[in-house]
Amino acid sequence: MTKQRIDIEYPLTTMSPNIIWDQISSAHGLERWFADHVEENEGMFTFTWGEPWTEQDIRTAQTIDCVKYDHIRLKWDTDDDEEGFWEMRIEKSDLTHHLNLLITDFADDDDVDGLKILWESNLDRLHRASGL
Repeated sequence: MTKQRIDIEYPLTTMSPNIIWDQISSAHGLERWFADHVEENEGMFTFTWGEPWTEQDIRTAQTIDCVKYDHIRLKWDTDDDEEGFWEMRIEKSDLTHHLNLLITDFADDDDVDGLKILWESNLDRLHRASGL
């Protein structure tokens, strides 16, 4: 089954790529909005959702490409699709000169709406946690 590409553009309230870069590329930054607990070791991120006293979902993703202040591309360890990845990219709008966070992800046809809702919820958490 082929996966459908999902692209989400999220406008940011900062003009500094340094601020957003820490939020999308470091364990500390990702822990503020993406998962309850994040660890990073040599390009391998371990994401944990849920508290230790409850049922937890633990997933790992390997960094497959990273350009500082531009983008980070990761691949879930459970993703069998050779072309599969998810990416967070910082891009400056030519029209407004403001920064946008571009999310690229892939989902099976029946999971597209749920994944979009999940990303929108996470981006809302990013805004509440950092003001971006």
